Amino acid sequence: MEPVAPEGWHHRAMPTPPVSVLIADDDPLVRTGLRALLAARPDVDPVAEAAGGDQVLPLVRRHRPDVVLMDVRMPGMDGIEATKSLRAALEEPPKVLVITTFENDEYVYRSLRAGAAGFILKRSDIDQIARAILTVAAGDGLLFPEAIRTLAAEHAPPPGNAHGPIALTKREADVLRRIAEGLSNQAIADRLYLSQETVKTHVRSVLTKLGAANRTEAVIIAYESGFVRPRNDPRP
Repeated sequence: MEPVAPEGWHHRAMPTPPVSVLIADDDPLVRTGLRALLAARPDVDPVAEAAGGDQVLPLVRRHRPDVVLMDVRMPGMDGIEATKSLRAALEEPPKVLVITTFENDEYVYRSLRAGAAGFILKRSDIDQIARAILTVAAGDGLLFPEAIRTLAAEHAPPPGNAHGPIALTKREADVLRRIAEGLSNQAIADRLYLSQETVKTHVRSVLTKLGAANRTEAVIIAYESGFVRPRNDPRP
């Protein structure tokens, strides 16, 4: 016999748990301020603070955050090395969101190349920072695609120095080009007339073949290899 729901009871979807965040910054005022502002939101849960890059991995092991909000310039171990350490030590590292003062900083590019999923400027308001955290946690779209494409294009090789072709199937190559445009999985599915699940499968395959931690690193590799070229590149 099927159970009968009490009168007036309606089925409700389980609430989505907040995204847990570790804040890594050597400035205690920045850490305290970010933690207080993020803690006031229902969708983000700041679970720990790191005062330096060397503290990040032990705290990640202890708290298992979804996202690390990582200052890129820290004394001792900086955000780049801390990002590399997470990727080297953990089978499923958290997403890394770089928080920085200058978007065209060489440190930002090196952080993205090391596996950070995106970056946000320190002058951003708390709503922008929270949206960036949620975007990175979801992992199905590029954060600030135009800025990331610009950074990647600035570091693309000159003519004749491409690293060679990337061994992808035609469909995987199509998906990578759309990722480089900044399209989400749903937008790629609509553009290529595929199901979203099929796109997710192709994205996973692309990341595996490129050895990329995420979509952002895949875009950077695509530019560095010459597979995707800057818009003003005269090469055919």
